[in-house]
Amino acid sequence: MSGSALDPRLLGLLVCPLTRQPLRYDRERQELVNDTAGLAYPIRDGVPVLLPDAAREFLPPTG
Repeated sequence: MSGSALDPRLLGLLVCPLTRQPLRYDRERQELVNDTAGLAYPIRDGVPVLLPDAAREFLPPTG
C-alpha cells in the first residue's frame, strides 16, 4: 500500500467502527469516509486509523 493508493481488497473489509457501515476512500485527503455518519478516519503512513477519537466530523451530504 503506497501513500496514494489503498488496496481494494482491504477497503472491502473495512467498516466504520461506530456504525459498521462501509467506508469510501478519499485519495486526495487520505481518509476513509463514512458519508452517512459524517465521519472521516485518517490514513497515516499507509495505515487506516479506525479509532473514534481520531475521526474528523463533517456535515453529511443531504438528499
